[in-house]
Amino acid sequence: MTELGRSRTLAIDFTRPEWSAARIAGLSDRPDAVIAGDDRGVIIAAMASHLVGVAANPVSAVTLTRDKAHMRGLLQSAGVQQPRFALAGVDEVPACAVTIGYPCVVKPRSLSASVGVIRIDSDTEARYAEGRIRRIIGASGGDPEATLLVESFVPGVEVAVEGLVAGGELGVLAILDKPDPLDGPFFEESLFITPSRHAVAVQEAIVDVVARAVEALGLISGPIHAEVRHGEEGAVLIEIAARSIGGLCGRALTFGLLGESLESLIIRSAIGSGAITIEVSASATGVMMVPIPRSGVLERIDGVDATLAIAGVTAVEQTIANGKPVIPLPEGDRYLGFVFAEGATAADVEAALRAAEESLTVVIG
Repeated sequence: MTELGRSRTLAIDFTRPEWSAARIAGLSDRPDAVIAGDDRGVIIAAMASHLVGVAANPVSAVTLTRDKAHMRGLLQSAGVQQPRFALAGVDEVPACAVTIGYPCVVKPRSLSASVGVIRIDSDTEARYAEGRIRRIIGASGGDPEATLLVESFVPGVEVAVEGLVAGGELGVLAILDKPDPLDGPFFEESLFITPSRHAVAVQEAIVDVVARAVEALGLISGPIHAEVRHGEEGAVLIEIAARSIGGLCGRALTFGLLGESLESLIIRSAIGSGAITIEVSASATGVMMVPIPRSGVLERIDGVDATLAIAGVTAVEQTIANGKPVIPLPEGDRYLGFVFAEGATAADVEAALRAAEESLTVVIG
């Protein structure tokens, strides 16, 4: 543990990765590990790790995960099953969409958490979506004239895969089912539930495509979070990131008889604290992301006490304070909160989270 002063924090600048990595490496006490908590920090963490001489992914591999277009190109060369794709310059989205074929999905190259991701089904929608996405990129500090990624829409069920890579080998921590369909036009997450209820053959195909992506990208160490769809085309990789699951969703995952947290498991792996044995919790678990129904100012969330009284619900966490502005996808990048549940089976967990969804009322002024 490094003593950083009273605040125990070190200010870094995400727009200056080399400078930030050097500040981390320059700490008086050498860090045992450098772990990124979100997408913005993964490149800095990899750079800093190499500067201080601790195990980490190659910077080049992590950089690929932060540029969806470059990642798509490499995965295509490696034969990893993924959507058909094209790059669209300014005013080129409609033409690219015709080439790919409707329906398709348009997204920024570097934003995450489904920000700026829009399904389109016609030339009119393509023109509108391009303008909207370019405004979102500009508002985030990016170049609004940058190329956009146009991908074929992949029908089928979607799951998230949480993994831990060691020595280039993928260890699967969890496959999280998403029981609600994600068909667009925006792709707001709702429920994650584990263990997966999909057939063993489907789960094996999902893990295989993620493992092939990990190998192709050259990821060798640390957590990964992937999104995969499975349908008539088999398992298709939608996204992969060199970090753990976002938001507070990781709290839905515990391991072993003592219920070790995801964060603890990642830290133990990073500092080389003995062999890491992945033992999933005996109970089923899940999380519901509380959606933002419309833009405005959050007045309150009613029904929290009633939700906590639902059998199986273990916690409700509000993550945007009352009185603060709220913005839904595709512009927004936050959820109002999270509801956690556990039970004997995945079906029990889903029932608890469905009841929680009915119990909560979001009031926006």
